[in-house]
Amino acid sequence: MSKEQDAIEHEDSYIKAYEDIHLLKQDVMRPVRMELEVMKPELYLQKFNIKETIVCFGSARVREEKEAQGKIKAAKEALAKNPSDVNLQNRLYEAEGLAKLTKYYEEARRFAKIAVQRAGDRFAVVTGGGPGLMEAANRGAFENGGRSIGMNITLPHEQRPNPYITKNLAFLFHYFAIRKLHLVMRAKAFVVFPGGFGTFDELFEILTLVKTGKKQEIPIVLVGKQFWGDVVNIKGLSSYGVISPEEAEACTVVETAEEAWDVLAKFYKLK
Repeated sequence: MSKEQDAIEHEDSYIKAYEDIHLLKQDVMRPVRMELEVMKPELYLQKFNIKETIVCFGSARVREEKEAQGKIKAAKEALAKNPSDVNLQNRLYEAEGLAKLTKYYEEARRFAKIAVQRAGDRFAVVTGGGPGLMEAANRGAFENGGRSIGMNITLPHEQRPNPYITKNLAFLFHYFAIRKLHLVMRAKAFVVFPGGFGTFDELFEILTLVKTGKKQEIPIVLVGKQFWGDVVNIKGLSSYGVISPEEAEACTVVETAEEAWDVLAKFYKLK
């Protein structure tokens, strides 16, 4: 082989297209990258025969009671040293707020446990794959022999997958839109625990898809009566006519895992 031939074979243009990472990362290749994000999880979900799912949404910040109290203690200690520090004041405010929601970690865990125990292998439990209430739901399914799926996404502050996801059913997405596609496609129910912007985004997108006929009618259950009563007033929307009174009944608000499961069991006529 001549030096000229050897040089040609090491040129960027000579790399096979599907092996050329530099090519795939170019802006013009975005549609190809999006298609790959559609197809890779699809192939794995088909391989594992995942046909029906229950999707659980909720905050990544809500932890178990012990950890939440530890964060309050740490915030108070830091603030005691710098009482005028606004950032530390905000950290304590956040920690105290999150401590009010710790019981929903156990509710999310128990709901997933109930789902896999009472419905057998019918439903896989799906979350965003991160920590907090997502971890709790994955944990409830995983610890009780159910299929536990995590659909994580790249964020500025890296969010590692929680450890309670079935082997080869943890996925990492770049595009929110494709992640939502996979969260919705097989979903037979959405159970939404307290959360922030991400949880609200997912909840209202699901409501929009259902109410515009893009997704079939399915149970949408909000867990946490005081939380949802404080932060969302869906019936208030109907009082202004921007949604109908019927649409205002799209969500069922409950307090416990058992009540959430009862909504699903009634809808699907499960024993």
